[in-house]
Amino acid sequence: MTKTTNHRILNPIRATTREVAEVLNRTVDGKLNSTGTFTLPAGGGGGGGSAGVDVTVTDPRAGKESVILMSPIGTHFYNHDPYIKTKNNGSFVVGHSNHGVAVDVDYVIIG
Repeated sequence: MTKTTNHRILNPIRATTREVAEVLNRTVDGKLNSTGTFTLPAGGGGGGGSAGVDVTVTDPRAGKESVILMSPIGTHFYNHDPYIKTKNNGSFVVGHSNHGVAVDVDYVIIG
């Protein structure tokens, strides 16, 4: 699942005062280009605490020192027990438990 909303960025050389104000005001309102969505796949059976297949999310905004926050889309998120396993420059890996239902997850990257 891919997000289609993309908020405006500024040209670092030719941005006008009005454009800078518009982008900053949107940022204050929480409209950031630091979000995305990925899917935790259905496991091979139904929980039981067994490890699921790790999910690698490729996102150039991710870094080794980023804070990555996840938000569930649906009720089965907590049955997967997801966690950030590793953070790399340009990607991060989400570990989770097997569960019989796939679930989409929104995320935000800070830093």
